[in-house]
Amino acid sequence: MNLNQVTLPAIDMEETAAFYRKLGFLQIVDTTHYARFECPEGDATFSLSLTEDRHQVNPTTIYFETESLEEKVNQISALGIDIAQPPTAERYLWTEAIVYDPSGNKIKLYWAGDNRKNPPWRVERRD
Repeated sequence: MNLNQVTLPAIDMEETAAFYRKLGFLQIVDTTHYARFECPEGDATFSLSLTEDRHQVNPTTIYFETESLEEKVNQISALGIDIAQPPTAERYLWTEAIVYDPSGNKIKLYWAGDNRKNPPWRVERRD
């Protein structure tokens, strides 16, 4: 199996879609209640679905990988996107920066290299 996409809630579709275009994603579906984006690298997509529930708590975090993390963070900061956490080397061997989209969804921009799928503690289990 292959993951098709992840859908995030959007309170303000226009503002939230503009945020992801600023990050460099190509918008391929644009309606008043749904937007879909292609990632600039690879074959992955993700989408936004309009919600009117402003009190919805979304504990999900979406990760976007880029080898040029520092450059990307500087680029989006210059576009006015607030960086909640600058690139930080984490104990699990990933370097991560955090931003929040206008709907409050937590986004991590990161670089993990080979540690993404092959950390020193990797296991292979199938039942």
